[in-house]
Amino acid sequence: MTAQQSDPSEVLLTVDELAAATGTTVRTTRYYAGLGLIPPPTRRGRMAFYSAEHRARLELVRALQDHGFTLAAIEKYLSRIPEDASVEDLAVQRVMLTSWKSGGHEEVTRRQLETRAGRTLSAADLERLVAMTAIQPTDRGTFALLPAFEVSVKSLDLDIPLDSLVSAGEAITRHMDALADELTAILKDQVLAPYLDSDRTEADKARFEKTMSRLRQLTLEAVVSGFQRAANQVISRSLSR
Repeated sequence: MTAQQSDPSEVLLTVDELAAATGTTVRTTRYYAGLGLIPPPTRRGRMAFYSAEHRARLELVRALQDHGFTLAAIEKYLSRIPEDASVEDLAVQRVMLTSWKSGGHEEVTRRQLETRAGRTLSAADLERLVAMTAIQPTDRGTFALLPAFEVSVKSLDLDIPLDSLVSAGEAITRHMDALADELTAILKDQVLAPYLDSDRTEADKARFEKTMSRLRQLTLEAVVSGFQRAANQVISRSLSR
């Protein structure tokens, strides 16, 4: 990435202000800049300043990290984004990453894991949680909590073979992956494309991001109610035979 030519009227941030605005530390911000994940700052004498583009790219990096991307994978992802991508283009990229997401993967110790589970976990319990993709051991001796953690912990007391739970989980993943692909295509073609082709004010941009966040919540609720409806239909068909 090359240093950008800033608009003289644009509000520029110091590294401390940029870090505070994006929820990172100054050290991390400088580290990312050193890796080339954000462009070099604009220099004015001995001072370094960061623009709205820096902030947008740094927020995108954080969104990618929340999705479990390594720094190498983030660098590869960012390399596919044009250097002249606008702040809005970068924001749309971030919205696409975060609109369905409830938060990043939390990494915990064994003791913290048991505290979160509300119980002592045996080696067999840990193996069961790993098999159900509820946790993922790291090479640091800790565990990453995955989205299925709370549901999987509740299933530990069920007298159901692990193979059955794993098979059910695989079926859910298979169909959810297909559903996510289809919903994402609809979002891109029928929501994002018309938005990008329209004239937008700053208020429109803020409203769009808020709408996307609300859409995520409503979609998740619709998926749950849709499954309940489908399951009831299966039961009704079975009883009528």
